[in-house]
Amino acid sequence: MIIDTHCHLASRQFDQSRREIYVRHAAEAGIDRMITLGACMDDWEENLSWARQFPGTVFCALGIHPDDAHGAPENWAEKLTAAAETVPLAAIGETGLDYFHPAPEGWETADFHRHQQELLEEHFELAARLGLNIVLHTRDRKGSRSFEDALAIAGNHAGRVRPVFHCFIGDTAQAARIFDRLDGMVSFTGVATFKNAPVVAETARWCPEDRIMLETDSPYLSPEPLRGRMNEPAHLIHTARFIAAARGMELEEFARLTTRNAGTFYNLRQQ
Repeated sequence: MIIDTHCHLASRQFDQSRREIYVRHAAEAGIDRMITLGACMDDWEENLSWARQFPGTVFCALGIHPDDAHGAPENWAEKLTAAAETVPLAAIGETGLDYFHPAPEGWETADFHRHQQELLEEHFELAARLGLNIVLHTRDRKGSRSFEDALAIAGNHAGRVRPVFHCFIGDTAQAARIFDRLDGMVSFTGVATFKNAPVVAETARWCPEDRIMLETDSPYLSPEPLRGRMNEPAHLIHTARFIAAARGMELEEFARLTTRNAGTFYNLRQQ
């Protein structure tokens, strides 16, 4: 069985009246657990309700996506801490740095990036207080500045909070820095199956056995052969098969090691 470590089940693209169907589809495909990420305060409660409805199957992580950093109230960490008292969280996140999208109206680009960095520091501090690891998003229009900045911020908290760089699209050198400097993890989506992403496939093939996890990032990024369709946790099996084959492993063996990694990183064995 496989864990989908990153999906967005509260997304409007998921029909909330079909929750049982999505969970059943996943189970039939061999995806027995999933972690839904609340990336803005408006959808935290919806994500928590999934975890309440499917205990032991759906877990939850909460944070504020960098694109929404400008809307974060001063007491956001208080509110998240209160939410964590109602449902045990698997991690803090999704949070991070996004330099791809333009700054919101009224913000200079440099100021907004600085604000994202400050909010990310606050997420790390909260994760340390709650004893949780953290899920990071980085994205650039060109280059890798968001990755470099996130790596530096994570380095400030090395030894206290472990990060996973989700939807990882970097090369092996970048991945090695995450492992060596931060004791971190990387997680791969359907992008690894895309014909125009050979670097991602190579990194997934190379990645040490104890550093790799899998995710859909659904409803986005459906893997081949479903690219272009709405994604859901059940589709993770295609990514798992692709990467297992690239690594020269049997699917069952690869599923065991990624499930073990996810269970340890997200402390799922204790929930």
